[in-house]
Amino acid sequence: MLAEIKGLNEECGVFAVWGHKDAAQITYYGLHSLQHRGQEGAGIIVTDGEKLTAHKGLGLVNEVFASKDFETLYGKAAIGHVRYATAGGGGLANVQPLLFRSQTSSLAIAHNGNLVNANQLKHQLESMGSIFQSTSDTEVLAHLIKRSTYPRLEDKMMNSLTMIKGAYAFVVLTEDKLMVALDPNGLRPLSLGKLGDAYVVASETCAFDVVGAKFEREVKPGELIVIDDEGIRSEVFAQSSGRAICSMEYIYFARPDSNVDEINVHKARKNLGKQLALQAPIEADVVTGVPDSSISAAIGYAEQTGIPYELGLIKNRYVGRTFIQPSQELREQGVKMKLSAVRGVVEGKRVVMIDDSIVRGTTSRRIVRMLREAGATEVHVRISSPPITNPCFYGIDTSTKEELIASSHSIEEMREMMGADSLEFLSVEGMLEGIGRSNEDTNCGQCVACFTGSYPTEIYPHTMHPHDKC
Repeated sequence: MLAEIKGLNEECGVFAVWGHKDAAQITYYGLHSLQHRGQEGAGIIVTDGEKLTAHKGLGLVNEVFASKDFETLYGKAAIGHVRYATAGGGGLANVQPLLFRSQTSSLAIAHNGNLVNANQLKHQLESMGSIFQSTSDTEVLAHLIKRSTYPRLEDKMMNSLTMIKGAYAFVVLTEDKLMVALDPNGLRPLSLGKLGDAYVVASETCAFDVVGAKFEREVKPGELIVIDDEGIRSEVFAQSSGRAICSMEYIYFARPDSNVDEINVHKARKNLGKQLALQAPIEADVVTGVPDSSISAAIGYAEQTGIPYELGLIKNRYVGRTFIQPSQELREQGVKMKLSAVRGVVEGKRVVMIDDSIVRGTTSRRIVRMLREAGATEVHVRISSPPITNPCFYGIDTSTKEELIASSHSIEEMREMMGADSLEFLSVEGMLEGIGRSNEDTNCGQCVACFTGSYPTEIYPHTMHPHDKC
């Protein structure tokens, strides 16, 4: 994916296992399969029934963990996290899982999503004496749990979850218990699986395939799952107001081999390409997709139109990540290092370039230029999602509204800026049809806020002020 170049980044992935003698090692492999959801840091916390042991660091999973680290990470259960840092949210203190110790017990938390009322809750908690050790909104949950007066930990957890708003997939570990919770709108993906007698939880089902686990079911919106030595039980902490799973999971973020809400991501993206071909056909010689997330849509577009699909763009998989910087100049240089056009495929050809989304437009402009320099006679850009005109408040690092090119420019203006011969986006209706979720709701149980500006939750003041979102 070109997430680090395009300014569109997922906000972390979580993994957990209960009841396996190699819990930390299983979690390591689970996190490795979720690496696409965050590359800035990773961590694992394990319990042996008496104490929690942590190891975390900055970098990729295989950079953070070495074989010797697992000599101390032994126990029957573990939670893990990969993260993408937003502005102001870097540093080791914000790498999850976060660990909190007290005189009576310890608590570890990993989180995917963003709490839209985090700042309000932080102000309230600080006025009551709480001291925050990180800038992560995840820490809010730990303070709420600690202040809850309910006797059972499960009740403390459920009481705290009713106070927070936004998108969250939480995995929480104590010495003797694993708790899993999904927000009432189900904005982020979260699934439950089995590995022999052990239970496994992951942001994406591809992690189950990697560790050899069997998918059991999706975690339900507003559900708290508690797993301990006595077994597994489910409680409802909030009535679901209707599923609103992030549409970008299908379009861009999730791995093609994952199933999100029991829909295969590759098939969904392929259908998006077919819908795009029905809505925006064009006479051309070859269809190519921007690696990696747009390949499935490009195949669908090619199949529907009958235009041959070709590898017109190649991704360099051996480029390090240290060169990536937020400036536009280095972002465009990053495109050069990440992608190259195949002259033998595109030279003298009318090319349809399929991409999944446009954020700032800088990447698309560079790719169009790259194809022309490789000899393409025409470059027609087709986007397998609607224009992104509104920022996301639920854990995806989209730019502010002012930086989103589609919020202030017409399609024709964007076409001129990127130098394409034509530019077309998929409609919201076509997107919903392509993904194929069956739901009576107008939006088919998906969040479409970044396309329409209609948010499934209340948006609080200062939601977009810099703080770490995971």
